[in-house]
Amino acid sequence: MPTTTPAQPPRVDPAELIADPYAVYARLREAGPVHRIGTEGLPAWLVTRYDDVRQALADPRLSLDKRNALPGGYHGLALPPALDANLLNMDPPDHTRIRRLVSKAFTPRRIAQLRAPVEETADRLLDAMAPHGSADLIASYAAPLPITVICDLLGVPPADRHDFRAWTDALIAPDPTQPSRAKEAVGSMLAFFTQLIADKRAARTDDMLSAMIAVRDGEAGGDGEDRLSGDELMSLVFLILFAGYENTVHLIGNAVLALLTHPGQLAALRADPGRVSGAVEELARYDGPVPLAIRRFPTEDITIGGVTVPAGETVLLSLAAAHRDPHRFADPDRLDLGRDATGHLALGHGIHYCLGAPLARMETEIALTVLLERFPHLALDIPPEELRRRPSMRSRGLLALPVRF
Repeated sequence: MPTTTPAQPPRVDPAELIADPYAVYARLREAGPVHRIGTEGLPAWLVTRYDDVRQALADPRLSLDKRNALPGGYHGLALPPALDANLLNMDPPDHTRIRRLVSKAFTPRRIAQLRAPVEETADRLLDAMAPHGSADLIASYAAPLPITVICDLLGVPPADRHDFRAWTDALIAPDPTQPSRAKEAVGSMLAFFTQLIADKRAARTDDMLSAMIAVRDGEAGGDGEDRLSGDELMSLVFLILFAGYENTVHLIGNAVLALLTHPGQLAALRADPGRVSGAVEELARYDGPVPLAIRRFPTEDITIGGVTVPAGETVLLSLAAAHRDPHRFADPDRLDLGRDATGHLALGHGIHYCLGAPLARMETEIALTVLLERFPHLALDIPPEELRRRPSMRSRGLLALPVRF
């Protein structure tokens, strides 16, 4: 029978949730499928078990539209309309319309065309690192690779590629001692995208942004339902750069760290580089870049895991907890590159499944393949316990990854 009273959750230490979320989520998952928690100053319902998380990701009653939150029930970063009209805040039919338009840029053919440029970029970055014998792999490799790929895809000129890492850090993990940084980052991004679109409108090239501008300006044919508003265009550019860069940086960084701290698995991958595609799936399950899916708001009272969640309240779906659920993945705390990790949720599920998933997979496969081939003696340059992670429960990534080779 459904109940409105979830299990009493164990005490959650925010610092522990950042340092080792899997241990915290294991205790929560064992204690119950759904917990009422206080997070970032906002009460929310946390879902911890694989079957419930997967089902909730595809449940149309769980809305991404903040207008379905209770009054005062959404305390996230306030973005201007020009950046907020994106797919992470939309439900059908607007979500369906915009996703259909932008999906044309992520076809298998377009992704295949990017493979050679990605390989060239990876080689160039490693060429710059090689003479030094050591490096911060995040700053020198994991971060510049995806931003180069995304900017090439959109057609952002090399001279205009700003410090997206600083902007995303300010938005994802704001510094409480510098509360103005997030607002300043939003302003910088808005100004940058406004100028970029104006420049691209004046001089079109063969790139994704020019194609989206053509849709916005009604040059691509079709009826009014196949158009983008000005805010939707700006928000799409923001989302593609923000999400396409941010998550891939941490997918690559976390994957390299997992391999370096599991020498047996690293040796197996070196011995058979053809296993890299399956390895990426297991690495994404084992330590993915997104511990929590984007928050959702029930459009009606809904029962999850036997617990009734009232309409309008915030629901957090723990991908990290789902990926370590022993009822779905045997011995889930063990990294096993031979595991069939099919069904992991690191890239979402349902209508909000990541549009850029094929690109993120391809980038990570190439990043690992080229790195391990070029640097056969790659190793951590500091003890693993000294590594520092981004202070965020929503984004799991390393601030730096010092290595020697």
